[in-house]
Amino acid sequence: MPAFRLVSTNGEQSFELPPGRTLVVGRGMASDIAIYDPTISRRHAELSVGPDGVEVKDLGSSNGTCINGSRVHAGQLQPNDSITFGKVIFRLKELKPSGPQSTSDLLEAFAPPGLIVRELAVGAGAAPGITSRDGPMPQGQLRVVAGSAEERQAKKLSLLLEIAQKLSSELDLDRLLRTIVDTTFEVMTVDRVSILLRSETTGELTPTISKSRMGDTQAHQIPGSIAEKVMQERVAVVSHNVPADARFKGKSIVMQSVRSAMCSPLLDASDRILGLLYVDNLTAANSFSDEDLQFLVAFSGLAAIGIRNSRYADQIQREALVRSNFERYFAPHVAADIAQQSAAIRQGGERRPTAVLFSDIRGFTAMAESMGPDAIALLLSEYFTEMVEIIFEHGGTLDKFIGDAIMALWGSPISHADDPDRALHAAVAMQRGIEGLNRRWTAAGRPEIGVGIGISHGEVFAGNIGSHRRLEYTVIGDAVNVAARLCSEAGPGEILVSEGLLKVVRGHVEYDYLPELALKGKTQVVQVYRVKSINELR
Repeated sequence: MPAFRLVSTNGEQSFELPPGRTLVVGRGMASDIAIYDPTISRRHAELSVGPDGVEVKDLGSSNGTCINGSRVHAGQLQPNDSITFGKVIFRLKELKPSGPQSTSDLLEAFAPPGLIVRELAVGAGAAPGITSRDGPMPQGQLRVVAGSAEERQAKKLSLLLEIAQKLSSELDLDRLLRTIVDTTFEVMTVDRVSILLRSETTGELTPTISKSRMGDTQAHQIPGSIAEKVMQERVAVVSHNVPADARFKGKSIVMQSVRSAMCSPLLDASDRILGLLYVDNLTAANSFSDEDLQFLVAFSGLAAIGIRNSRYADQIQREALVRSNFERYFAPHVAADIAQQSAAIRQGGERRPTAVLFSDIRGFTAMAESMGPDAIALLLSEYFTEMVEIIFEHGGTLDKFIGDAIMALWGSPISHADDPDRALHAAVAMQRGIEGLNRRWTAAGRPEIGVGIGISHGEVFAGNIGSHRRLEYTVIGDAVNVAARLCSEAGPGEILVSEGLLKVVRGHVEYDYLPELALKGKTQVVQVYRVKSINELR
């Protein structure tokens, strides 16, 4: 049965297709043929190698699979045909059993198996130094020139200090990762550098940035067997002549031409793995030394600190942004708690039982006509300040100001068992607060105001609408409409509530029955009650 190889058109990637095998092409590290490109789906396509060629089956990928430029759901690939996964083009080559071999083929054919592997335990409690070594130590690739061992050690420490200062000053994650990669090229002679970061939600490793010495930034395939060993055993490793290394026998390495590779985990202060730092040489075999590995581990520790600091900075910025949004309608300590809960600021919403309060200054339009703009602004500022403090004191949410009106909520997004009672107590306190404002304003020769309040209770849609940079909290539902209509019917100093609210209030409420009202927008009349007072819970 013939053997085939997939070769990318730019020559960067090459994958053997063993006869009789079915291989999955995808972006995930668990794929048989892992291609790290954003246009590739996690499970993109399936290749089955048979005597007549390679059978291709698209696995429902987002960007499709094409054979010779034509999109297919299934098809057959022949030698020299092109196949495109997303936007990455490969060509199928048949491997001849005989014929001239390239220099790289000869090197791989005569490479002794399991040539060199070094390991260095990483993390708290790990014993210092190389924990395993096979074979002689090469000269190494660290770019430090010194006349003596003491001078070399001093220069390495100085270099690490410079790196620490450089990385600590960068808090933007993308720029930080580019700095880490560029610094790696500056201090070590390597062909390629890649950083894989671990998802904080799924725990999966994701190739985040790759770069070759020639400047190519296309994602390079990382040997999955090396990444798995580093992750599981928390060791940094060196492998020389990777394709022949018996300890890394696996399809992800056989499919590459890596001659030497080093990989170190990126660990935070709690020994949690943030990701991996991987470097390799494609042409120089046996190139990395003990010193290289130890330096890479130290460098990876500094890189991990930078990544952790960047994530902390991003979290603080997000919380500050969320807090600034929520402090407009929550008490500051409640806003701080919500800012730390990612679930509390998700887009979308949910249905929640909520008490909705509207208040409105009676005759404000006529009053405003006889007042100057400064006087109006002063009056509203003092009025709103007093009312918002009362709402916050009773655990309410300030939804919005609508002109001279206030809309407040109890039960969304933070709920309490006594939300209806809190809303009623707040309404009574608001009317008392207005009496106090009027006494001060009258003594100063300023006009008095009268405020009507309406409260309803029921199930509403509640949620944050907008982007993560600007969230607007809103509630929608019949309870909102009823509360607004009750407010419009309430006279100065009155608190009108719906029957739905009184049914769920725990405290003893003194009220007057009012005639049923036909509220605008509702087909049925609503029983209305005028609250006189509310006592403590039953």
